[in-house]
Amino acid sequence: MSVRTRWIDLNGAANARDLGGLPTTDGRATRRGRVLRSDNLQGLTVADVRLLLDDYELKNIIDLRSDAEVRLEGPGPLARVSSVTIHQLSLFPEGGRHTDVAADTPATVDTGRALPWHNRAADEPALEHTLALYLRYLADRADSIVAALRVMTRTDGSSLVHCAAGKDRTGVVCALALEAAGVTREATIADYAQSGDRLEQILRRLRASDTYATDLDSRPADAHLPLATTMEKFLARLDEEHGGALGWLAGNGWTDEDTTVLRDRLVG
Repeated sequence: MSVRTRWIDLNGAANARDLGGLPTTDGRATRRGRVLRSDNLQGLTVADVRLLLDDYELKNIIDLRSDAEVRLEGPGPLARVSSVTIHQLSLFPEGGRHTDVAADTPATVDTGRALPWHNRAADEPALEHTLALYLRYLADRADSIVAALRVMTRTDGSSLVHCAAGKDRTGVVCALALEAAGVTREATIADYAQSGDRLEQILRRLRASDTYATDLDSRPADAHLPLATTMEKFLARLDEEHGGALGWLAGNGWTDEDTTVLRDRLVG
């Protein structure tokens, strides 16, 4: 990882970074090497795997992809490392004909949900489309989100959370974790938007995958950008409807003890 940035330079992933170094509301900062975030991990090289294991003591992978995506893309090379545990925690409903990823049809991935810029009506604002999808993650899979944050509290090494692009599903889960840990709202939003700095590389990697390539280019490149305004509005909805991220988490089984453990782990 660069001394000046939080980016983690990997040959086989474009959007990997450390959630350390972010300011908290009480004047501290999140610890480096505790929680990482990334796009898909299928292309990791041997050197990438060694860096994550040796430099970050990686122990837990939080895979937010759907069952269908995992079947089509595979679990990635880290699944072959015995010291690493994969936690598949899809943010889509799974297991039936009417699920968003057509889980009963293994050859199908609903890219309209996996890649939120796709399947938007021409007259529908991109921000509103993406915001609605983010809110569906909360409605559909609160269990996965709470479980993902609890994995982040484990003390046996670092955790890495990822999806396909590493910016939408991963962005929502990381934002909730940062809010719960007491990171400033400004820093949480900035971390979400930072994926835009690597947009060209992210799209290039997704275009190389048969799972996503067919539908990827249905919108101009600018439509793929993670806008700070989107996360700002998402968190504002949580404030208005649930009393904030912690209020929403508490309504879905998260406890005060969970918050304490998460903050101890991420901030100390």
